[in-house]
Amino acid sequence: MRRNVLEVALDYLAVGIDPEKSTICVQSALQALAELTMLYLNFVTVARLERNPTIKDEIRARGFGRDIPAGFLCYPVAQAADITAFKATVVPVGEDQAPLIEQTNEIVRRINNQIGHNVLVEAEALIPRVGRLPGIDGKAKMSKSQGNAILLEPEAIREAVHRMYTDPNHIRASDPGTVEGNVVFTYLDAFDENEADLAELKTRYRRGGLGDMTVKRRLEAILQGLLAPIRERRAAYAGKPGYVLDVLQEGTKKARAVTQSTLVELRSGLGLFTLD
Repeated sequence: MRRNVLEVALDYLAVGIDPEKSTICVQSALQALAELTMLYLNFVTVARLERNPTIKDEIRARGFGRDIPAGFLCYPVAQAADITAFKATVVPVGEDQAPLIEQTNEIVRRINNQIGHNVLVEAEALIPRVGRLPGIDGKAKMSKSQGNAILLEPEAIREAVHRMYTDPNHIRASDPGTVEGNVVFTYLDAFDENEADLAELKTRYRRGGLGDMTVKRRLEAILQGLLAPIRERRAAYAGKPGYVLDVLQEGTKKARAVTQSTLVELRSGLGLFTLD
């Protein structure tokens, strides 16, 4: 677990999250989040949790049936605690996470209504233009355990792009192809900044005469260019483990003060006894 935490911190720093502007913290070290989750569970029903589309998809994907672990079912409530403890007003997420933000806001409204004034604030989901990147096999979720993710090393990027799901009916380059649902074009929509060239590429693919490998080579070049500096920064930060630990410790200290303040405010509003 310690190694995993450091790996995530390295990823954050490598992609450009600046600890001078953004607080990078260790969630499990913020005790207030656990208590907020327990409080929030009194403001949501099991039926509502089971109706959450994101949770329903995950239950189906994991094959839980009716044997759903209680902790798993309560994940949206824990996420609501993560968001509201910082009184976040904007949360960057993929489109599949929008129902979780909606559920967070429902909890916020119920608690504020119980208190009689606004202690917590509602948040808005900030969804990018391409709201969800599928796995390279076309499945909804990218996962290292399922072998459908794109890793950082150049050869791994090349292999992943070459394995990407396209249009199963596009057998020959001369065949008309489908862009919609084609994973290669989904990634090009997300990362290719030359919109005019991409539009022309789609037109050629749809009418026939453009092979899958031509499109994949274009995507690979874009991803290699995008990920190379991230990979280099990650290697540089990995050589400074003391700095990474300092970032986590300072960020967690700052985050602990913010989340504890929200908890004290909420306890007071709900009329709960507190020694803080």
